[in-house]
Amino acid sequence: MRNGRHLRASGVTALAPAIWGSTYLVTTEWLPPNRPLLATTVRALPAGLILLALTRTLPTGSWRWRALALGTLNIGAFNFLLFVAAYRLPGGVAAMIMAVQPMIVLILAAVLIGDRIQYTQVVACLLGAGGVVLLLFKGTASLDLLGVAAALAAATSMAVGITLTKLWGRPQGVGLLPFTGWQLVAGGLVVLPFTLAVEGLPGTVSGKNLVGFGYLAILGAVISYALWFRGIERLPAVAVSFLALGSPIVATILGYLFLHQTFSIPQLVGIVVIISAALLAQRRPAGPRGPAAGRLPGGDGPAVPEPASPRTVQGRRS
Repeated sequence: MRNGRHLRASGVTALAPAIWGSTYLVTTEWLPPNRPLLATTVRALPAGLILLALTRTLPTGSWRWRALALGTLNIGAFNFLLFVAAYRLPGGVAAMIMAVQPMIVLILAAVLIGDRIQYTQVVACLLGAGGVVLLLFKGTASLDLLGVAAALAAATSMAVGITLTKLWGRPQGVGLLPFTGWQLVAGGLVVLPFTLAVEGLPGTVSGKNLVGFGYLAILGAVISYALWFRGIERLPAVAVSFLALGSPIVATILGYLFLHQTFSIPQLVGIVVIISAALLAQRRPAGPRGPAAGRLPGGDGPAVPEPASPRTVQGRRS
């Protein structure tokens, strides 16, 4: 029964990176060109403000700086780097480069959370790395070095964000939606000054641009991040990080269907290898791992119980 809950939690959480996989197509086809800062701001800030207006719950105490840190890592820095990679690389390649993220999470979870490194996790990381190498041999696409660097930096930012979110949990009495809203607002506010100073606002916005921004804000931010943070609470950090590989699979399929991108036999093998690695990483560890803030043994339960009617909550002491 616990394995069933684990698999259901994995399946629901995997919907988030599947939605993110469409970001590459939406960015190249529906958004104003070469505006990664604007795309990040519009994706995060309006969605976060809507969630805060609906929930009327603000962070207090130590959760002010924690929300800022998590929002920067999970939203602001990650999305900016993601959009840079999306503008400069084919979607499938950009997403697959970010598949190095589980290896970073594996190390961080062991050091910061006290998770034991499992043999199957090491094998899954090696398989994932091998799949990435295979997928980078793309017949018709050249690799932009800045795009590759942005994708690697995005993977690092998300890896640190996943680990800290798992370590700190969620403050007692705060629901999932306000917790998501805190991070969306924080991430959007961090990027906003750079958006105005570096890119400015576009002179014209088309109807297609508005559809793209709306898609990113609603599906790509509110819904997907709520599912993602829910999964981090219920699953081991490394298992969650491997679920992010749903993003490159969706991106590759959409690129093939709508952008006429091609991929070679080694790349097809790489996709199969990476899917195998993600499935292997979902195997439950043999026993409880080290203690982490607000986490139940085994990673199945929520970090904190759902509140009856949250308003304001005093942050947990560091």
